[in-house]
Amino acid sequence: MAGIYIHIPFCKKACHYCNFHFSTSLRLKDDMIDAICRELILQNKFLDGEIINTIYFGGGTPSILEPIEIDRILNTIHKYFHVESDIELTLEANPDDLDKKKILALQLSGVNRLSIGVQSFYDRDLEWMNRSHNSGQAHQVIRDAMESGVTNLNIDLIFGSPTTTNEMWENNLSMAMEYGIKHLSCYALTVEDKTALGHFVKTGKEVNPDEKAIQEQYDICRRFLSAKGFIHYEISNYALENHFAIHNTSYWKGLKYLGIGPSSHSFNGFNRYWNVSNNKKYIDSLAHDIVPVEKEKLSETDTFNEYLMTGLRTMWGCDETYVNEKLKTNKDLEHHLNNHLEAGHIKLRNGRYIMTEEAWLTSDSIIADLFIE
Repeated sequence: MAGIYIHIPFCKKACHYCNFHFSTSLRLKDDMIDAICRELILQNKFLDGEIINTIYFGGGTPSILEPIEIDRILNTIHKYFHVESDIELTLEANPDDLDKKKILALQLSGVNRLSIGVQSFYDRDLEWMNRSHNSGQAHQVIRDAMESGVTNLNIDLIFGSPTTTNEMWENNLSMAMEYGIKHLSCYALTVEDKTALGHFVKTGKEVNPDEKAIQEQYDICRRFLSAKGFIHYEISNYALENHFAIHNTSYWKGLKYLGIGPSSHSFNGFNRYWNVSNNKKYIDSLAHDIVPVEKEKLSETDTFNEYLMTGLRTMWGCDETYVNEKLKTNKDLEHHLNNHLEAGHIKLRNGRYIMTEEAWLTSDSIIADLFIE
């Protein structure tokens, strides 16, 4: 089994915190769709005939496309790849892009999972983030999706912004529960380079996120959703049983995937690939049947470090036998792992090294400690 990721690099507005590749100009949209379809054709052997069980439209803002444009991309995939009949087909969407008519048209195209970028149900949060929608639109799109028969629905929420109090954050979670949402992605606000927020912090217009508030809101999230029967299966992802995201889980479990579109990444089990992060260069290259991609062959060390990075961020953790083999030849790894076991950051359960939920919020530094050279 393998997945296909389609990057749609267009947005109406630039959110202050976002560092993904996108353009706020739609001038190249038609050419981009041509190029995406061309790349799919040129890359049809990349996955060695593996059956595709998940397709994910990300961005950017894929919901900025019309259903007929989504159709064209999906028709190309079905023509050149082996697609499972019971596929998970996700489209990321902004609330202001969808109404019932468009949702129904997307369902006819095969979209069976929506991931909606709500971020907050409070206007003051949304205005601070520079989102293109308001709270009323956030509520309306969820109602429209439910009434249109969408049963597989995720919403994204962000905690830790200076406008979000603990009470507001818990209310955000409560409102999601009132709609019967079965999957939530809850992200801590981070300050990234080359973003408006990064610039504001550097120039003193904003301050770095309050670590105490982030910790408190992370703990609120864990306790609240656990009490509702949600499983915290990855650092930022919570779901009821049988509602985990298949596509993202395949990344964390090291399965093959093909990334299509500018800035997208691919993995074939041995090598890591990434496309150029420039819309015009991407389009121009594909116009000449050249995939603008770079490649990195993963060494044994790279493979192990990536295994730690992806495995420890999930509830499944890392295989004890595989990790212990590395301990025999790497005393630094043994030393650091023992330190984190003693500190309670990592537990050994049923033959798996599992990072505790409490430690997940600082997982990047813990995992970096365990990297081998």
